Amino acid sequence: MNWIITIPITLVTFLLMEGITWATHKFVMHGFLWYLHEDHHHPHKSFFEKNDAFFLIFAIPSWLCIMLGLQAQNYIAAGIGFGIAMYGFAYFLVHDVVIHQRFKWFTRSNSVYIRTIRWAHKMHHKQMAKDDSESFGMLYVAKKYWDKVKADKARNVF
Repeated sequence: MNWIITIPITLVTFLLMEGITWATHKFVMHGFLWYLHEDHHHPHKSFFEKNDAFFLIFAIPSWLCIMLGLQAQNYIAAGIGFGIAMYGFAYFLVHDVVIHQRFKWFTRSNSVYIRTIRWAHKMHHKQMAKDDSESFGMLYVAKKYWDKVKADKARNVF
């Protein structure tokens, strides 16, 4: 495989996925596919959510880009697929493991970054309806959330 092309394309795609995910979250998940995302904003007892279907929405294009790109020796397409897959793995770790703790792997952390993304996500979930939410990103969050967590740390709140 031509790694000189694939690695940079993979990394650029990974970085671009934050913006794509933000837009998808704001305009698709909180828009016309709210019926799939809604249960994610409401307490429930099931381990699985309809919202988990979004895994497939991102995984299928990733898989197709990797498989078809490698078959055709199209390393740009393969790199895009790898970048989407890497972001999907990061999303799983950050959103499902760290933030929502669906898996009890990292339950206690004093990391300012982890506390900041958790706070931003909490602010997103305070709105139970599809409208008027904030903080649609995952890896990058607005400065106001960093400021709040740093102020809490300075006051020894955590």
